[in-house]
Amino acid sequence: MPRSLCFLLAFSTAVSAASISGRGSALPPLGYERRLLRDALNKRSSNDSEGSCITSEAPTVSAPKTNVWAPISAEDNLAVWNLLHDPASGLNLTHPDEATLTDNYVFWIDTLHTNKSSVIPYLDGDGPVPPKYARTIIFRGGQEEPDSQEFMVGPLPVSAETTIEPLDYIYNGGSGGSVPFNARYFDGVKTSATDPLVISTMTNIADITAALFQGGVYYGSSNESTTLTATSGTPQSFDGTQAFRNIMFRFPGPATYMTPLDFFLLIDCTGTDPSKYFVKGFVTNERFFATEAELRAAFEAGEIAQEYDQTLDASWALVDYKPEMGVRELEERFAPNSIELGGKRYKLDKEQQYIEYMGWSFYMSFTRTLGIMFYDIKFKGERILYELSLQEATAQYGGNQPKAANTVYHDTYYSLGAEMGTLVEGFDCPFGSTMWNISYHEGNQTIVNQDALCIFETDMNFPISRHRAGGGSSDYGFRNLGTVKGAMLTTRAIATVGNYDYMFDYSFHLDGSLELSVRASGYLQSSFYYPDQGKWGPRIQQATQGSLHDHILTFKGDFDIVASSNSLEVSKLVSVNQTQPWFPELGEFEQMEMDVSCMEKEQQFNWAPNNQAMYCIVNKNEKNAWGEKRGYRIVPGRSDIHLSVLNSPWSMKNTEFAKSHLAVTRQHDNEPFANSVQNINLPLKPQQDFMKFFDDESVDDEDIVLWFNLGMHHFTRSEDVPVTLFTEAFSSIVFAPQNFFDRAQDGDLLNRRWIVPNEEGGLDYEDYGVELATCAVSPSEPVLSIDKVLEL
Repeated sequence: MPRSLCFLLAFSTAVSAASISGRGSALPPLGYERRLLRDALNKRSSNDSEGSCITSEAPTVSAPKTNVWAPISAEDNLAVWNLLHDPASGLNLTHPDEATLTDNYVFWIDTLHTNKSSVIPYLDGDGPVPPKYARTIIFRGGQEEPDSQEFMVGPLPVSAETTIEPLDYIYNGGSGGSVPFNARYFDGVKTSATDPLVISTMTNIADITAALFQGGVYYGSSNESTTLTATSGTPQSFDGTQAFRNIMFRFPGPATYMTPLDFFLLIDCTGTDPSKYFVKGFVTNERFFATEAELRAAFEAGEIAQEYDQTLDASWALVDYKPEMGVRELEERFAPNSIELGGKRYKLDKEQQYIEYMGWSFYMSFTRTLGIMFYDIKFKGERILYELSLQEATAQYGGNQPKAANTVYHDTYYSLGAEMGTLVEGFDCPFGSTMWNISYHEGNQTIVNQDALCIFETDMNFPISRHRAGGGSSDYGFRNLGTVKGAMLTTRAIATVGNYDYMFDYSFHLDGSLELSVRASGYLQSSFYYPDQGKWGPRIQQATQGSLHDHILTFKGDFDIVASSNSLEVSKLVSVNQTQPWFPELGEFEQMEMDVSCMEKEQQFNWAPNNQAMYCIVNKNEKNAWGEKRGYRIVPGRSDIHLSVLNSPWSMKNTEFAKSHLAVTRQHDNEPFANSVQNINLPLKPQQDFMKFFDDESVDDEDIVLWFNLGMHHFTRSEDVPVTLFTEAFSSIVFAPQNFFDRAQDGDLLNRRWIVPNEEGGLDYEDYGVELATCAVSPSEPVLSIDKVLEL
């Protein structure tokens, strides 16, 4: 190993280990290790003509066009906020901090997608820059028929031409952007309205809960005597004609998801008048009690005594170091890291959120609900995808308890993008990654999540291609050897939505393939343990059961293979019986062949059994040098699944997008999203009905969209304690060239080795001028200690 590389790795280890040593000491600020490393290396190599082997910034590039998909700015958000609250706008708004159920107030402001039909003339020609619009949800409890209405505000920046109009055209449920008041987001205002009923009910039975749950009582979240926490999930309505909360109680603490209690309060909270809210009943010991009197009678008869006590000390559920588990030899050494030696090989236009890498180019955007999004993805100047974006993160649970049986989550409802938080360099992302912030808007303020997106090139840990031509022992077992280094550029974000961390990776490979993967970690939403409920998950702690559930991540891929007119080609492997005259002794025998066709109509479909079908997005009008249709193959990776339950009342019609592996539809500006952010509370009467996308339109030689699902059937286990592991909860898909080119896209890569035996019996290496990057370090100087680094 070159001396400089030894120095680099040892130096990185010394800095990082010193920075985190001592579990009781304060941690240095984020980025501390990176700054020390870069500053030291830059100073050490200041006299080196080749420069540092680590550069702090990626080279810059100017985006060819303005990023028309970019989020609205902080200035635009404030201007929209002021316009909405202007009395002249006629919305009669109250500030959210002062609002009650019977007021009108702004829930949130975000960016409205830009219609593709407006973008393409600008992107591919001399068309005008498309206008920018904001979208906002306003809860209107102050009107005769309360609702939640979404509006579009634009064009931006705000001017005399800016209008406020209902955002109806993207929703097909029948009421446009209007959602029944009972199905609106259950925010703090709504929660506060239900609190008096919850508090009075739980106060009345405090003697019962204290006896059952080790002194556990609930007098309201702000009461110092309260020793329990309350939680409820979604849905909280079926069709908007009613609203309810199925409340579960837990012990408080940092791991409250893992310490559930066997006690549920069911309430009806329909309408805007809290005096009409009422208790529907109680559930404990797998029994339902319609009234407090029934519950008290069972308690006094000793019928609901708890078989297991929940743990009060939840330290077992913390993601910290646990020395009682033993010691792993050499674990005190810093783990391996990927480092971009020699400088970054990708270029950035940070202002336009535009990236170029090894033939790839693409724009990025962000919304508070969907997170990061990709647009105009090209390889070697030709468009592959117009849009690649997350549409929904669904989780559906099962169990014999109200919270488990009732729970279906749509994480866009919880503003998944806004939960993309700070990444830890060297752990969440490799050292030296480019770190970008993301921002979203809360009221008239803009919130910035620091270092919430990382961009890095990494070694794939296997060559992209390799082959050895045969030979005898006299020439070391081969006549020649070619191997090409594998690498990829990854953009990564991690969203912490409640109890789960979702890690999203979008990886651009050197061969023109694009890989998308999702991993899940975090706390299980667990249930109280009963021995007879094993069909819904195993016991994972003293009184805790791991609740069985599905994670389904739905994505949109608007493919434009070279141009917008594409088809979905299906190549099925079929077994056929045939004869061939040159095998007369076999007679008729079975072999495989391809049955190739194109889907004609919009449809949902699943992967073929045994993966005996290849699905490709192709352009029938574009052929490669060999006359084959140019296209991209859809390659299933690990755990490409759909929902297990297809007819649940909790996800009946509002989660149809999660019920098949794949779907193909015609692209329409009024069908930009598979779901709406308030759909979760409308399982029987959705605001956005995905099934209405399938109206018998042709998808052959048309502008088409692929909807696809990744995910995990979460068979819970003891190893989900304290949190689920990224290694196992993993799903992926790859889009790979299929006759898009005339040959494999590796011949133009210089990072390769060609090895041949020479006449002296040795080996000659051709490195094509690409050598291992080095840093100038004096041989006599020792590896720097952390104290020396601090002096520098």
